[in-house]
Amino acid sequence: MKIAYIQSIGGASGDMLLAALLDAGLPLDFLQHELAKLPVSGYALSVAQEARREMRGVKLNVEVKEPTRYSPKRLSEMVSSSGLDNRTKQRAEMVLTALWTAEGRVHGESQAELELEELGTVDTLVDVVGVSIGLDYLEIEKVYASPLVLGAALPPRRPGGYPNPAPATLELAAMAGAPVAADHPMYQGAGELTTPTGAALITALAQFERPAFSVTGVGVGLGSRDPQDFPNILRVWLGEMDPAPATVRQGAIVLLETNLDDVQGEVLGYAQEQLFSMGALDVWYTPVQMKKNRPGVILSALVPQHLEEAAVQLILRETPTLGVRTRPVERYVAQRESFDVETDLGVISVKVKSLEGESVGVAPEYEDCRRISLETGVPYQEVYQRAMAEARRRFLS
Repeated sequence: MKIAYIQSIGGASGDMLLAALLDAGLPLDFLQHELAKLPVSGYALSVAQEARREMRGVKLNVEVKEPTRYSPKRLSEMVSSSGLDNRTKQRAEMVLTALWTAEGRVHGESQAELELEELGTVDTLVDVVGVSIGLDYLEIEKVYASPLVLGAALPPRRPGGYPNPAPATLELAAMAGAPVAADHPMYQGAGELTTPTGAALITALAQFERPAFSVTGVGVGLGSRDPQDFPNILRVWLGEMDPAPATVRQGAIVLLETNLDDVQGEVLGYAQEQLFSMGALDVWYTPVQMKKNRPGVILSALVPQHLEEAAVQLILRETPTLGVRTRPVERYVAQRESFDVETDLGVISVKVKSLEGESVGVAPEYEDCRRISLETGVPYQEVYQRAMAEARRRFLS
């Protein structure tokens, strides 16, 4: 399996990441040919070999002739309606959704109300879609990343303006729970090091770890600054690693069971709720016929081994049972990841199931659908179906 590892040495921006992919083997003419599938014009790409603190790399400039501003909805439509490959569009839309979600949280506005400034111009679209094109051209299946290098708080990002990092950059890091590099005196005076576009690309596409893999290539992208104390560069390591198994075998799990024939339904519901709250992997009831022809149920709970004693105590305390059966079990689980999906009703978390790197199923989170249904008055089933349709379009098309 081919992977990419993004190493932020002196920050990260969209053009730095795209430049690193160009340096790693993405042909400029192929990039331009694919970008031409977007319904936009009025920009030009130029590439140069330069150095930062004696480190060679590629500097990419996206020159926009007329910086027209577009709404988030329009930028997303440009991607979805283009002739780009589905995988390219999927990655680009994930990044744009993360970016608009962060901007909306910063300004307290929905995507429909959001008015973008520099992030609404063509160069943002070129950076995001260009990186997606590059990852597909290089056949990258998984992306990993080092901690984000945000830089120092001073000087302000703009004279008299807010400090570094930009609010949207910090919001993106918080949304992803992203690790950030520690502050360091060498960053003082260097200005903004990680931009919102750079943060959106990394947090939306990458996992923050460096796995064991064989390095097959390196691309270096240069930033626009050349500080005295560190190189303003970003490196992309290309490599190969053994593919993740289709399923993961989990051990250290215990199955707890007990028969119940003299218990109220409310007690069963409460016990199930408490077991899930303490960390049970699954809890269910099975109807059975018990002695003296009395109907009853079997309470079954899968719990991690370290929770066995606490779960047994809870079942004994919260139900009328006098004993609990226990036995060790193992199970196979499919790979799964959670992503935020932007719908016309709001952002809904969606669980994506995959086998051997291919998405095979999606499921909107109940709590998000329930919350939006209560907030908007839209029936739960409709909220769920809208989220399901958007998730299928993005991950299963």
